[in-house]
Amino acid sequence: MSINGNKVLIANRGEIAIRIMEACSDLGLPFVALYTDEDAQSGHIDVAKRLGGAKSLYKIHNYLDAGDILSVADESEATAIHPGYGFFSENYRFARRVTERDRAMTFIGPSWEVIRDLGDKINTKRLARSLGVPTVPGSDRAIYDELEAEAIAQSLFDFQVKMGINRPVVLVKASAGGGGMGIDECEDMARFRQTYRRIRNYSLRTFNDEGVLIEQRVFNFNHLEVQIASDRTGINPVHFGTRNCSVQSPGLQKRIEVAPGFWPQDLQYTFDAQKLMDDITGYSLSIAREIKYDNVGTWEWIVTPNGEPFLMEVNTRIQVENGVSARIATTKGNRDVNLIREQIRIGLGEDLGYTQDNVTFDGVGIEYRLIAEDTESGFTPWVGKIEELKWKQRDWISMHTHVPTTRTYQIPTEYDPNLALAIIWGKDLKEAKERGLEFLKDLKLNGSDSSGAGMKSNIPFLIEKTENLLQF
Repeated sequence: MSINGNKVLIANRGEIAIRIMEACSDLGLPFVALYTDEDAQSGHIDVAKRLGGAKSLYKIHNYLDAGDILSVADESEATAIHPGYGFFSENYRFARRVTERDRAMTFIGPSWEVIRDLGDKINTKRLARSLGVPTVPGSDRAIYDELEAEAIAQSLFDFQVKMGINRPVVLVKASAGGGGMGIDECEDMARFRQTYRRIRNYSLRTFNDEGVLIEQRVFNFNHLEVQIASDRTGINPVHFGTRNCSVQSPGLQKRIEVAPGFWPQDLQYTFDAQKLMDDITGYSLSIAREIKYDNVGTWEWIVTPNGEPFLMEVNTRIQVENGVSARIATTKGNRDVNLIREQIRIGLGEDLGYTQDNVTFDGVGIEYRLIAEDTESGFTPWVGKIEELKWKQRDWISMHTHVPTTRTYQIPTEYDPNLALAIIWGKDLKEAKERGLEFLKDLKLNGSDSSGAGMKSNIPFLIEKTENLLQF
């Protein structure tokens, strides 16, 4: 199927908008870019003008205004919408609206049914268990009966004691919640009933649903991901390896991602790390095949210190860290792997064009998220003006940023203070870390706030955390 004749509306901003523009340009596809008043200084506007011309740019009020976005789509005669990540990327209602309206368009992501089904954590857990995929021990449906809740909690405490866990903990979660809302933990049965009732009442009050989930609390885990891609047939998914996203802020936002997820070639683990990575890629593919996954997505896992994997969730979208997986991959001898380009191509109906046997891996990739934040004061966002962003061009560095390098840039307070993504490649973990430190120490990132004080960034934190990457 030819993708010619399509025009892609990019319903996003910043770095991801630029990468989608570049991917469209690579594929010979015209695009439409959006911006808001707050983003008037963003470099993604400059790139849109350079690659698409002034007519490719449309101003909107808000990136979350579906009516505004669809109005631009109609005016520009776009045939497809790419949501990037965040905003509408995992909103199945928006995806359905895009594909079922009178002037139907293509949603570049999985079909809305897949987004709906895998976006439901309970449904995903139930599907995983039906396929023998390990999930965090606990309920796979909302519990409404107090006696049943107590029985599940007791079984989880008993299970943890049997595993030799000194301080067993059970999580009690509002099943209708999200984003960390309505979660508490309990260390013994004596306090479980009180905790259960408090969360049940909170859930009823907040979400109008008193359903509760009970799960084992897992401590000291590594966060691994499996990158999956599949065309619209949904029958031939392939994986692009694993990555480790365990370096995070206290608020659990990722700061460094490394591909592959472990490095048994040089590091010692208490378990067979290669088998673990093979297992979770196999498990992820089994779910993708079962649900006929039909675009790019990520299967998120937690791994315990003794090598037990548990599926957490599936992200039905491109992720920030897609480039670090692409950096170590080759398809049919092609080293220029671009998962955003793949996402657009297969989203518009092309066949994947290769099998798992055609995907090989080489070296180690490290992705640094460069963020304006004060890591010594709770990772609070820093607000001010970027006056300098410079780095040495190397063939082993890929830099993605919407921060202009030829003029100052006022960070808009309406959006997160992410400034850039730097992807470093090395032939092995040692070389990748050495190159990563070289990049971070050479990087020029300077600015000032309204009082004239110098900027705060997470570079010192990234340097500190590089030393122990992929160690468990």
